[in-house]
Amino acid sequence: MINKVTTASGITRKARGTQQPRHIKQINEGATTNVAVQLMGLSRDASAKTVQRSDTPAQQLKRCAWAGSDELYQRYHDEEWGVPLHDDAKLFELLLLEGAQAGLSWITILRKRENYRAALDNFDAQKIASYTPEKIASLMQNSGIVRNRLKLNSVVINAQQFLAVQAEFGSFDKFIWQFVGGAPLQQTRRNLAQIPVSTAESDAMSKALKKRGFKFVGSTICYAFMQATGMVNDHTMDCFRYAKMSKGML
Repeated sequence: MINKVTTASGITRKARGTQQPRHIKQINEGATTNVAVQLMGLSRDASAKTVQRSDTPAQQLKRCAWAGSDELYQRYHDEEWGVPLHDDAKLFELLLLEGAQAGLSWITILRKRENYRAALDNFDAQKIASYTPEKIASLMQNSGIVRNRLKLNSVVINAQQFLAVQAEFGSFDKFIWQFVGGAPLQQTRRNLAQIPVSTAESDAMSKALKKRGFKFVGSTICYAFMQATGMVNDHTMDCFRYAKMSKGML
């Protein structure tokens, strides 16, 4: 059903094993960077701790190429992307946001993140699971989010299945991290071209989620979710975050 996904690592993925750099397009989309940063309040999700960047000015740090020059994107890269995440509420938020970005660029979703929080009861799974068709109809009128009926219907289904997983395993965290053995997979990517569109682990995750009834959880989306939540360290080796993530210096 999903033919194209543009992930945070700047790759448009049309089919397994194919990739096309897209960070240039995403950088061009960042014309209103300063305003976007103020609206998003991204530091709320990046944990209360500010990433230590030594004495090097932020604009001079070597980052993964997809982070470009957009300040919002850089903050997401520096403070969130790839940091191991074990909080169920935040895992659920990212699972829904990854589904929302199918066919779109990740920076588009980042800019709408606060709108999503307001529209979806701050990603409260209990509340979302009980959304009615009338609620979905009202969300379809909300210009601050992606108005796609299939995607909006899927958040209700995914909330219901998320709660079912919590009930069965004690936490969604326990269930989802089993696909990487409970610890981040450490990779050695030298450039964006070496980052895969999916892996055996994301295939297994996708298959398990689909079997449970989750929607918008193809292997490519699952791999992007794994990258975002720190289940895999896909910072390129020349990025200033790579060594810190490899050593667990979050």
